[in-house]
Amino acid sequence: MSSPPRPPRRGFFAGLRASFLTGLVIVAPAVLTIWLITTVVEFVDSRVIPLIPARVLPEQITTLNLPGLGVIVALAFTLIVGWLAKGYIGRSLIHWSENLVARMPVVRSIYNGLKQIAETVFAQGNTSFKKACLVEYPRKGIWAVAFVSTDTKGEVAGKIAVDEGLTSVFLPTTPNPTSGFLLFVPTKDLIVLDMTVEEAAKLVISAGLVAPDPENPGKLRVNGRRRAGKQETGPTAR
Repeated sequence: MSSPPRPPRRGFFAGLRASFLTGLVIVAPAVLTIWLITTVVEFVDSRVIPLIPARVLPEQITTLNLPGLGVIVALAFTLIVGWLAKGYIGRSLIHWSENLVARMPVVRSIYNGLKQIAETVFAQGNTSFKKACLVEYPRKGIWAVAFVSTDTKGEVAGKIAVDEGLTSVFLPTTPNPTSGFLLFVPTKDLIVLDMTVEEAAKLVISAGLVAPDPENPGKLRVNGRRRAGKQETGPTAR
């Protein structure tokens, strides 16, 4: 019996290229994360620190320039405003200021738009996506990953005659999942997935390259190969 042919050996430059790409995958996210955090901190410091009296700055007392001081002050100010807004006086001031803004033609459009975005992004409570699902889009036979939002109610549900009920789903786009389409789909036409919303989001962002491993829950499969995801816990963890 003849021995199987040996796989061709990679050249020196091919090995360097593979090593460079591997290092790039590791280094690039870390560098971009540090750069983004530094940029945000410097931007907030440059806007907040000039508003603080110079005599109370730490650099006037200890001769030390503390980066991130503006961020700390901004967070503390936001915390105090949120605490005051829960009281009667705070709610009254907010109501009065919103009525004042509502009388300004251009300002009210900008303010209301930004307020709606902030309420959607930072809203607390049961406002997050419930589950991931599959929906036939853009035609029959083609399936797309979507996120279950809530049961369709109100005028939309009344105008669409469906006995089994409607479900509001958000169909994200790739690779930017923050944009997409709001679909009202008959509940019976949805296929609910076992994967979590986070795993489905990774699947969408990576254009299908990163998918959950059905044989090992909590792990991801990249290009057909397994990659460690969530760390296993319990007596079976090694």
